[in-house]
Amino acid sequence: MKKKVLLMGASGSGKTSMRSMIFSNNPASLTSRLGATIDVEQNHVRFLGDLILNLWDCGGQDAFMDSYLSAQRSIIFSNVGVMIYVFDVESREMEKDLEYYRDCLEGLSQFSKDANVFLLVHKIDLVREAERNAVVQRKVAELKKASGEIQVKVFGTSIYDESLYKAWSNIVNTLIPNARNLSKHLRIFAEACSATEVILFERTTFLVIATSSRIDSSDAFPSDSVALHALDPKRYERTSELIKAFKQSCSRLREEFRSLEMELAEFTAVLDEMTKNTYVLGCKTAAIKMNICMARKKFEELQGDSLISEK
Repeated sequence: MKKKVLLMGASGSGKTSMRSMIFSNNPASLTSRLGATIDVEQNHVRFLGDLILNLWDCGGQDAFMDSYLSAQRSIIFSNVGVMIYVFDVESREMEKDLEYYRDCLEGLSQFSKDANVFLLVHKIDLVREAERNAVVQRKVAELKKASGEIQVKVFGTSIYDESLYKAWSNIVNTLIPNARNLSKHLRIFAEACSATEVILFERTTFLVIATSSRIDSSDAFPSDSVALHALDPKRYERTSELIKAFKQSCSRLREEFRSLEMELAEFTAVLDEMTKNTYVLGCKTAAIKMNICMARKKFEELQGDSLISEK
């Protein structure tokens, strides 16, 4: 099963850097070595085993953008599952960026009406921390207004903190057919383990696939306004970032990451393989490791059923 993902935005907005971090496991410190994308760079990324993400990283130079919107229009905008449009938070050509963005929305409306649209206000680390939230909120309002009646989700992102993982976890979640069913079974698993929470990660990217948290809204993940047992609202993306950094450290030492177990005064946390394509993190029970072993077969079946139903 393939899902086409368009990655678009002005040249230098940071598209290729974030792609290399999420899918190629490159650290942020090495992204400055990446050159500008020429025309369209396609990559097929295996995600959850049989799900293939067909990533189209589209160069943002004016000549390429004009070509996407004219000669290559039907090729670029056909069969799109998700379009991610990246805006540099400090862009000095915002009017032009918005004009290209609106043209891309027209292309989607013509060839891929059901595509999900995500907008990333990127490089927010360049904004002073005291002003960051206000700047991002202004950008969110501006971008939603420019989007008209099309439903979009907007995230502020940076390659230097966990915000990038939050955005991309939400993005890939829309491409997983049975994400809600996985969450339902994670809740059953959490109750059986007496765990405060259980989180399911994709094995390679360590993006969050599903959680045991109960969510009343239509979003796949709780917003920052939702407090679950007074837990940190950024816990998912911070965990993704930390574990991926730890895996990179293991690689540098030529060691393979397998599992992680922490026993603290307040809680016990276990991170272990759930299926051949996923990891699971559970907190607050000494018996959780045994329960993970017992639940593996069920989650293998759930993952297989999801992908088969889409074919």
